[in-house]
Amino acid sequence: MPPLITPQDLSAIAGEADVRILDVTYFLDDADGTSARRGFEDGHIPGARFLPLGALADRESDLPMTLPGPEQFAHAMSEAGVGHADRIVLYDRSPLHSSARVWWLLTLFGAQSVSLLDGGLEAWRAAGHPVMVGPAGAPEAPGLFVAHADLARVRSLREVLTHVEAGDAQIVDARSPGRFAGAEPEPRPGVEPGHIPGALNLPYSKLFEADGRWKSASAIADAFAAAGVDPARPMVATCGSGITACVLAFGAERIGGLMPVYDGSWTEWGSDPSTPKAKDV
Repeated sequence: MPPLITPQDLSAIAGEADVRILDVTYFLDDADGTSARRGFEDGHIPGARFLPLGALADRESDLPMTLPGPEQFAHAMSEAGVGHADRIVLYDRSPLHSSARVWWLLTLFGAQSVSLLDGGLEAWRAAGHPVMVGPAGAPEAPGLFVAHADLARVRSLREVLTHVEAGDAQIVDARSPGRFAGAEPEPRPGVEPGHIPGALNLPYSKLFEADGRWKSASAIADAFAAAGVDPARPMVATCGSGITACVLAFGAERIGGLMPVYDGSWTEWGSDPSTPKAKDV
């Protein structure tokens, strides 16, 4: 499957035995996924299952949404009835476009075929396809997900600090211009405003059309260029907590680049008194 799939193309394959459709909606003020699950039950793509993003975060970490270990990730996917060889289609109803985070996780842990539904549930509805109401049934059987982490896709605080000191990678921040500049307070307590020194700002919203569909590859390339980012040079994506950085990573791959994600992102960097910080105010 291509990285992006249209509602029409999904409708054509939705009933096939190896296709798994997952609603991976996540909201910042909905840590346990209650609101996201309720939205799923109010209307979802037939055959889809709801997978809370919290199930795919390291339970031992103090950070809000950190990369889990391979065993935890494999268990969560297997419990959802998903195998690493399945064709997996992700969608969400979140302004954070949280399906990109799950795409990154699945790709990092070795899933062989992962696509995002372009435009999500709204595009599915707009195309005239049906929705179902109520909870999804349990999987007929657990999936077989064997997870092998590709650590080339992730960066730690120490690695990003090394990049900053050496100036050998473009650090690209997906947050809003106000948060990047340090003009707006951070939503999490104990996190200083500002950005990583030398970072470039490419708000993740720049990669989407007004209706929530992804922009074309050429328009994404233009957005990278306007932010001063060269996809041919080493890049690292960052954001508030590692979710919208994955939007930039997906966008980079659409234009032929590889953009590892700084998983701790500004929540980790901005709360660490030892890290250097910059402001534009």
